[in-house]
Amino acid sequence: MSSDVEVRLRGPGSYDLARKAVAAMEQHSIWPTAVNFELWTHVVADPQGPLAKEIERIISGGETFTDNVSDELAAAYLPKAKLNEQIRDAGDALSKELVSVSRAIQSAQKSSEAYGETLATASRAMTEGSESDLKSMVQTLQSATQQVQKQNKSLETRLSESTAEVVRLKEHLEQVRRDATTDGLTNLSNRKAFDEELERACEEADAQAQDLCLAVIDIDHFKNFNDTWGHQTGDQVLRYVASVIGRVGAPPRFAARYGGEEFALLFPRENADIAALVLEEIREEVSSRMLKRRSTNDDLGAITISAGLAQRRPDESSHSLMERADTALYASKRGGRNCVTSAESIPDAA
Repeated sequence: MSSDVEVRLRGPGSYDLARKAVAAMEQHSIWPTAVNFELWTHVVADPQGPLAKEIERIISGGETFTDNVSDELAAAYLPKAKLNEQIRDAGDALSKELVSVSRAIQSAQKSSEAYGETLATASRAMTEGSESDLKSMVQTLQSATQQVQKQNKSLETRLSESTAEVVRLKEHLEQVRRDATTDGLTNLSNRKAFDEELERACEEADAQAQDLCLAVIDIDHFKNFNDTWGHQTGDQVLRYVASVIGRVGAPPRFAARYGGEEFALLFPRENADIAALVLEEIREEVSSRMLKRRSTNDDLGAITISAGLAQRRPDESSHSLMERADTALYASKRGGRNCVTSAESIPDAA
């Protein structure tokens, strides 16, 4: 639900959601801090969710809604706070593991230095000492050798365990990174990941003098659809459209949910002619299927999309490229929807 709330804050009902959150805070005399606002936005968006129930328990129990309480709720229920906590915990665990390994290596180093001193003493005894001294030194060497072997075996085991733990922590951090860059509803990349990829793709296009196209895709009449059938059915539509875009826009292309019902698709090393054909394939496939509501099996009809396409010019900024693709998208909307428009065909965009 949390990822859905993040999306709705960028959707048509975002202002209404924000007003309800402020009204709810005022009703319960909660200070409208940034953390509280985010908490109560999730509450009004999902009044039956676990966060709403926990806040209801706190309020009905007469507990004071302090900043500490807000921070604890945020860490437990808000996705960004949970993500930051996961990153911090994994980082702390990795730091502790490295400190432990460092101490084990230092201990082994000291043991090796002591063994070296024992060998030096033995060397002198062999040339200067008596027979009894040699026997004593042989015993000392035997004991020191056993101790070093034991120390090395312990270090070898510790390093093996540490390697396994570091691999586990690395995998955990990689999963956290994926969570941070993935849209929870559609499993496409999210806005943050797309913005980073767009900048990287622009730099690569300049460095290698290659083509780069950007498409912005929007579901037609999605607000009316959402208002008629509800958010859960709207989520079903979003996942369906995302599945088509994600499959056709698989790597080396880069597909993302840009916000609300809007998607973005990058075409590295592909020109506008190829990109337009791909967008037509997506548009035709999306509109070809008659959807049914999962909960009631009601006919939802066909879904259509509109798209705007722009091919990047040499040294063009990512902002300018996105702006031209957006302009082309709005031209598709004005042109009757369910179509693809290229920015090059629009005088203002060109």
